[in-house]
Amino acid sequence: MELADFPRTLFGEARRTVGARSYVAYFPAPLPRSFELPARLVPVLADAEAALGRLAGVGQLLPNPHLLIRPYLLREALASTMIEGTQASLAEIFELGAAGDRPNADVEEVLAYVDAMEWAVTAAPQLPISVRMLLETHRRLLNGVRGADRRPGEFRTTQNWIGAPGSSIETASFVPPPPDTLAEALADWERFANETPEMPVLVQDALLHVQFETIHPFLDGNGRLGRLLLVLFLIVRGRLTAPLLYLSAGIERQRDRYYAALRASRTDGDALPWIELFLEAVHSQAVDAVARAEQIVRLRERYRTEAMRIGNVNALQLVDLACENPIVTTRLVEARLGVARPTALRLLRQLSDAGLLEESAPGARGQRRYVARELMDVVTADNLTRASTG
Repeated sequence: MELADFPRTLFGEARRTVGARSYVAYFPAPLPRSFELPARLVPVLADAEAALGRLAGVGQLLPNPHLLIRPYLLREALASTMIEGTQASLAEIFELGAAGDRPNADVEEVLAYVDAMEWAVTAAPQLPISVRMLLETHRRLLNGVRGADRRPGEFRTTQNWIGAPGSSIETASFVPPPPDTLAEALADWERFANETPEMPVLVQDALLHVQFETIHPFLDGNGRLGRLLLVLFLIVRGRLTAPLLYLSAGIERQRDRYYAALRASRTDGDALPWIELFLEAVHSQAVDAVARAEQIVRLRERYRTEAMRIGNVNALQLVDLACENPIVTTRLVEARLGVARPTALRLLRQLSDAGLLEESAPGARGQRRYVARELMDVVTADNLTRASTG
């Protein structure tokens, strides 16, 4: 990291630390309390706001929001962890959930992300976005997964850096602020998160994210936690009723642009590349989430109509379970519906005979598995709006 590459800007500057083992690090400035978008980004902001509003409306009208929350949360968790290099798929996660098998390391990381987000959303009404929330969310995010040996739930007390594998602090591409400056930087970040500055909420959200990633307050998990906070902030501010926005999927598709945009805020003091990418991702992912919700609700209503003909209230509950986890087994039905194995198997066969489920190849332990194929296709499609229009 070269001093000349990070001159003083609105967002901070690089300086050499003092002492016998001095090094160059980046010192962020307090976040600006006013920010005016250029005219070219005003319509981009308007599109993002409109799409986000439609998604929030869908969340309020859903007959059972929980049907959507977990599949959507899984999409967000999967995309965010993929940015960090995990290898997993939604189908694999649904299969493990149905079979009750122990997840592999990559899937555990996805599930830890879901747990962290669910905890933060539940805690948000009583606990504002704060240092305390950061610590507990981070602890859950790294609980038993990659980074679990790097002080989960604790701010770093040593210097970290970002660079190619094997790089040193001298050859790193970016060195966050020294640990003895974290308290001051995080205090300003926390104040900004709970203020109403002179800027749109989405712009405030974008600036919070870039500042968090610049501070890099933990030894590991900063990227995952920073992206989780993007959605959590919108829930706290009342722009979403639930974590239905899988924003990381939009970022993951433009990973190189994302990292370049973060760097531009530090080298050039220019946050606009990141703000533009963020607004575009909010728009595209909200549009996709609305389309996905509409199709899931249509399928659910059709499935429930067919299930009612069976004349068993458990059949309706099984439809809802399939909306949450499109792969089901007798084990899962027994556990979630509280029925005996013969009843679970009879229900699965009845929905299979009605054309709502199809039996697939047995699992590794010979378990019978049933798939709600149409729901599975909707939930796992890479991008529903592109698929439906292309």
